[in-house]
Amino acid sequence: MNSGIDLQARFIESLTALGIPNRAAKALWIPLPSFLMIIAATVGVLVVVWLERKISAAAQQRIGPEYAGPLGVLQPVADGIKLVFKEDIIPAKADPWLFTLGPVLVVLPVFVSYLIVPFGQNLVVTDLNVGIFFWITLSSVVPIGLLMAGYASNNKYSLLGGLRAAAQSISYEIPLALSVLAVVMMSNSLSTIDIVEQQSGYGILGWNIWRQPVGFFIFWIAALAECERLPFDLPEAEEEIVAGYQTEYAGMKFALFYLGSYVNLVLSALVFAILYLGGWESPIPLDKLAGWLGVSQDSSWLQVITASLGITMTVLKA
Repeated sequence: MNSGIDLQARFIESLTALGIPNRAAKALWIPLPSFLMIIAATVGVLVVVWLERKISAAAQQRIGPEYAGPLGVLQPVADGIKLVFKEDIIPAKADPWLFTLGPVLVVLPVFVSYLIVPFGQNLVVTDLNVGIFFWITLSSVVPIGLLMAGYASNNKYSLLGGLRAAAQSISYEIPLALSVLAVVMMSNSLSTIDIVEQQSGYGILGWNIWRQPVGFFIFWIAALAECERLPFDLPEAEEEIVAGYQTEYAGMKFALFYLGSYVNLVLSALVFAILYLGGWESPIPLDKLAGWLGVSQDSSWLQVITASLGITMTVLKA
């Protein structure tokens, strides 16, 4: 198996060749993977929002986003810019500290969870030996932020929405954790890298979706509930409680809730692909093709192609 491209070594070698000291190059590398992962997650959210709007518009015989860029692809960007520059309002009787901390507790754990998502053999920010447990632990922090936001708003509708959101999230974490536990026991590891490698032996037939069909459906349903997607949008039932825990929020704080919801959706899809669909593994046998063509396993071109294919397969499966 090709070990993939070593991005850290290549990055440090490139900077060293430009005359930058080795220690400085290593220091520059430390924040780079996290920064790139945040950008990639944000771009993924923009794409998902645009696709959701266009598909729902087609299903309802509407046009959907059209004027902001070709086919309306820049509409999510325009909405984000609009929310960033809107006035940040804090209700007079709200708790300002908890009111501000709520959106942060909702968004921050989700972004941190991307650290354990692998897109290839070496394309992961950090390969923790308790990676899946780390993700489940961080997802348990989000209900605290939802409840905090509803309580701090000093609004009965917000409090009711926060209670519903927290109760739903906590309730569905149990079946979610049990479905993940079954995969962990089969892989004999909590590492996301090991879970993907465990499925690589028999191609598509080695995917955990065939070995754990019940766990697959349980994970899928629980992930929908965790992301508050239909039909689990009870916390945001507009007919009953306006906008749930987001009722009193505006501007950047509301944008954080909106961003957190879709970032969590993309994260759940990626984890789903890792646990049940073989992650970055591709049906294209690049190693064998390289051997037939006489290409060395250490070739830079082969490593770049392998990394690109791994990223593409992970995203397509998600």
